[in-house]
Amino acid sequence: MANSFSLPADGGILLLDKPAGLSSNTALQKVRRAYGGLRAGHTGTLDPLASGMLPICLGEATKVAGEILSGRKCYRFTLRLGEQRSTGDAEGEVVATAEVPALHEASVRQVLAGFVGASLQVPPMYSALKRDGRPLYELARAGITVERAARPIVIERLELLQLSAAELDCRVLCSKGTYVRVLGEDLARALGTLGFLAALRREYVEPFEPLPMVTLEAVLSGPLPALLPADQALPQLAEVRLTERDSHAIRHGQRINPPIPVSGSPGCLLRLYDTEGRFFGLGSLEPDGGVRPRRLYASP
Repeated sequence: MANSFSLPADGGILLLDKPAGLSSNTALQKVRRAYGGLRAGHTGTLDPLASGMLPICLGEATKVAGEILSGRKCYRFTLRLGEQRSTGDAEGEVVATAEVPALHEASVRQVLAGFVGASLQVPPMYSALKRDGRPLYELARAGITVERAARPIVIERLELLQLSAAELDCRVLCSKGTYVRVLGEDLARALGTLGFLAALRREYVEPFEPLPMVTLEAVLSGPLPALLPADQALPQLAEVRLTERDSHAIRHGQRINPPIPVSGSPGCLLRLYDTEGRFFGLGSLEPDGGVRPRRLYASP
């Protein structure tokens, strides 16, 4: 049983190092129970096969989860060549095989370079995307394949870390919504063969790159790890310090005019702080410089 823990009134964020073999939701529920059954949500599903950073928002911090989802993500993966699997990873059944051509580091790096930049990617059938209320993976398990619209993604960086006769170890920095399993299959085809992900680890989610992760074992054995403040996830948003009067007004759903003009484009999100410097939620900037409440913490 986890030791007692005094949770900050506004909750916080745990950077969980999700172990392989566990679904993201199962990991989330274990963390949630450890922290006393607080409202909780994770920011970006990791496949059961995958390990690595899974930011979990607890308590009021769940109100910033959507902003973390939009950040870039960095993965390290092993692409095994010569086989295609039904799921695109090691958990699936072999559905096709192919010869693996002789690979040379220079030519492999050239192929990888061709994937860097903006492109369209068709999500896999084995994904949590829904069609008529049903996850696609349920349809896939029933042998049903449906059309999926291609989605825009951006590969910022794609590096070759190690090359052997039938495997590539790579690191990719990519936009939200990128399926590394699909990227691996596409890479294998570009190399003249088939492939699947034998291993996948999410190394970080922006903006948490320099921060350490916490293992599930550490959470469950106690003492419970301290949580990151929610506003640490939002360095890209301008901050607004409000007077006591404006804090009271915006907490009651009213639009306010900050004493100091805020720079930014209309509609952009802002971090809101009270007179004590406490973060209490998000506002949005109006065309005339006013601020409206968007997602606020419950009043203390």
